[in-house]
Amino acid sequence: MRRFLLALILLAALSPFANAAPGAVRCGQLLDVRTGKLLKDQVIVFDAEGTITAVGPAGSPLSTGGATTVDLPSATCLPGLIDVHTHLTGDPMSSGYAGLGISVPREAIIGAKNARLTVRAGFTTVRNVGASNYTDVALRDGINAGDVEGPRMFVSGPPLGITGGHCDNNLLPFEFHFKDSGVADGPWPARAKVRETIKYGADLIKICASGGVLSKGDQPGTPQYTLEEMTAIAEEAHKLGRKVAAHAHGTQSIKDAIRAGIDSIEHSSLIDDEGIALAKQHGTYLVFDIYNDDFILQEGAKAGMLPESIEKEKKIGRLQRENFRHAWQSGVTKMAFGTDAGVYPHGDNAKQFAKMVEWGMKPIDAIQAATLKAADLIGQPDKIGTIETGHYADIIAVSGDPTSDVRVLESVKFVMKGGAVVRNDFAAK
Repeated sequence: MRRFLLALILLAALSPFANAAPGAVRCGQLLDVRTGKLLKDQVIVFDAEGTITAVGPAGSPLSTGGATTVDLPSATCLPGLIDVHTHLTGDPMSSGYAGLGISVPREAIIGAKNARLTVRAGFTTVRNVGASNYTDVALRDGINAGDVEGPRMFVSGPPLGITGGHCDNNLLPFEFHFKDSGVADGPWPARAKVRETIKYGADLIKICASGGVLSKGDQPGTPQYTLEEMTAIAEEAHKLGRKVAAHAHGTQSIKDAIRAGIDSIEHSSLIDDEGIALAKQHGTYLVFDIYNDDFILQEGAKAGMLPESIEKEKKIGRLQRENFRHAWQSGVTKMAFGTDAGVYPHGDNAKQFAKMVEWGMKPIDAIQAATLKAADLIGQPDKIGTIETGHYADIIAVSGDPTSDVRVLESVKFVMKGGAVVRNDFAAK
């Protein structure tokens, strides 16, 4: 037993993803995402559990307990970024019929690769909204155990949808008799599927309220789940302590999902004034993935996306961006940063910031969407999204001022997750 315990201790010490030791990070500038102010020469102190214990000016009597300090005198620090709409176990090159050749074990391995790319890009937390056969649950658990390098994950498992809908697999002919594992038709089967998904490890529930772009045989604006079905799903999920995210491009589906009590509307492409008013009234989050249109139209054919999918994107992409601007200018404040990563290559998540600024937000608004707002949507506002006492020591750093040039977030040079350094390009100089 003694030898076994010593072996475990040695293994933990050698693990590249072992728990952090007490420490501190000194930043030339620190962005306070609540106020948008840049604070000069700040120190962030954290304990052995990777939790921040103090934040303040470098000259103040902050106790680091003799812990090692990472010095970033020329860098701007800010909280680890959050993407609330990812598909880490998917890749754009597995689109369309190519995806039929990806086994469940292979999908999990792909997820391990993409998790590393994502966290090294500065996204220390993600919400994964849809993966085959609980591969995202396995990936989350592997990251939490220290087996895999990646972001903190909140996962949905298989998304729920109707037979033949966006969350089903419509690529195989009838003789295969295949349905995706999240398919459930009718209020009570949908409730049962919520229970099953939570049983096997889901942190939240993802549903398909409308048709989609990358699915075969449907249209983004067409309703799929009914109001009755979505109400049953929301009631069951909330009873079991889970939030619900609804894929909803279509105008009616957006409004039905909000009325049903869904917590966030993903894509939100064809939202109208009534939908905007309902979102404000119910406090529903809107998530617009307004970067990936560029990738789909420029690279989608090479990635094997269906020709009909590219045609659908041509019709909906610009409308989605215009409605993003309209919703923001109409006073929707609950807008969280979500990109649909996996439709474009993982690690490029930050390219959406520039699109959000181009279509109406100020840089600090876009940054808050990926920190404060995203943390609130996930249900972790006291642990992620800000650099404050009691929060995880999730810290990134860039060269330059992201409040004046948000594109600097596309070149993150330092990443710390839970007090452990993931990358430090500044040290290489």
